[in-house]
Amino acid sequence: MNNSAKKLNLTELIGLVIGSIIGGGIFNLMHDMASQAGVGAVIIGWIITAIGMLSLAFTFQNLTNKRPDLQAGIYSFADAGFGHYIGFNSAWGYWLSVWLGNISYAILLMSALTYFFPIFDNGHNLVSFIASSIILWGGHYLVSRGIHSASFINTIITITKLIPILLFILIVFLSFKLNVFTSDFWLTGNKPFNFSDVLSQVKSTMLVTVFVFSGIEGAVIFSGYAKKRKDIGRATILGIITVTLIYMLITLLSFGVMHQAQLASLGQPAMADLLQHLVGKWGAVVVNVGLIIAVLGAWLSWTMFAAEVPYEAAKVGSFPKIFAKENKNGTPINSLIFTNVLVELFMISFFVASSAYNLFLSISSAAVLIPYAFSAFYQVKYSYLNKDLNDRKRNIFLGIVSSIYACWLLYAAGLNYILMTTILFALGIPVYYYLQKYDNKNKHVFTKIEAVIAFILLILAILAIYEIATGKITF
Repeated sequence: MNNSAKKLNLTELIGLVIGSIIGGGIFNLMHDMASQAGVGAVIIGWIITAIGMLSLAFTFQNLTNKRPDLQAGIYSFADAGFGHYIGFNSAWGYWLSVWLGNISYAILLMSALTYFFPIFDNGHNLVSFIASSIILWGGHYLVSRGIHSASFINTIITITKLIPILLFILIVFLSFKLNVFTSDFWLTGNKPFNFSDVLSQVKSTMLVTVFVFSGIEGAVIFSGYAKKRKDIGRATILGIITVTLIYMLITLLSFGVMHQAQLASLGQPAMADLLQHLVGKWGAVVVNVGLIIAVLGAWLSWTMFAAEVPYEAAKVGSFPKIFAKENKNGTPINSLIFTNVLVELFMISFFVASSAYNLFLSISSAAVLIPYAFSAFYQVKYSYLNKDLNDRKRNIFLGIVSSIYACWLLYAAGLNYILMTTILFALGIPVYYYLQKYDNKNKHVFTKIEAVIAFILLILAILAIYEIATGKITF
């Protein structure tokens, strides 16, 4: 895309960030946070999350400015810092994460439509499959017409879906009661305060933020389409700050209108249930409409991401060449087709697994943590090795904070989620072999270290499959 008129401005980039982050998870946020934590632990959790996510956002901003030659951030940082196989895994895992996440969006959208039209049966029948397929290929058509056209529509959707969210914040703010907010602040019941219990509660909130903050890299993924390079970092920072404030207000204000046990027992979507409790049925209607709009917007954003990452990787020889083809509108058309065909095939799960939403959301959210971690690690490595940088010490510190937070997220996600991601990365081994052997004509596919990593991934993937098959990992 060389025509600057078709490139993305700051507003559209911010819309991509906010639109990709705010999906369906926000409408159940107060329930998910309160399920295992009191308001005190939730506050600590949000402080950690705000620091961690902003450090990641500043990391993306800094690397984007320092390495303008890297046009697909989340993949290219890992490749530049740790070699082609790690870079491939980052792109591969991110791509699978995004399109698997789109399946969960399809299920969530059909569940929201069921509130108004019971015929959809919460996404588990033929009607839901047909409706999801129509929406899937409608989004395909929009993206195929050009990233700019799709991002403009996404910006409109993002603004629209914020209306019911802001209305909810206003209503719970007016209904807020301090005595409700402070009751059983640390969720100790009749027991004395115990720091280890609070730490366990804080860890449970981290699991939630893993899900609801996926997509913070939105502007970085489309760095090659930005009108101004500096807008990429600005959009990322402004988007993160906006979303963090919205998430914190929704969660903490909810603790001021309902006790923890009440929030934990809300139905889904919890925001609709809570608002109906405060203002009546019309509140639930507004929230469910907002949920439908939010999921449509997030689905569109993530469809663009899923097409862009393998396309950028293919252009530099780190993904099969077939993914590098563009159409006349500059859209990575083969990448888009591969992505949506896979989504269509996997949507068959609507009929066979009632837990499909949790399954795909869990795998999707866990897989995206790996690219986040390697971006943070590269920030440390790049800043340490380039000793002539004016802001070197600041950036090393920033990279360390980002790395600690990324590792904390991996720890908080839990062993089961990490094991599931190894299945995804093991599936990429034959693709990487084909890429290096036949596309790139390399005699040696793996270095010694990479061969060890691939072998470990394969063993862990086999273990994960066994654990799932025997019921030791459930969803």
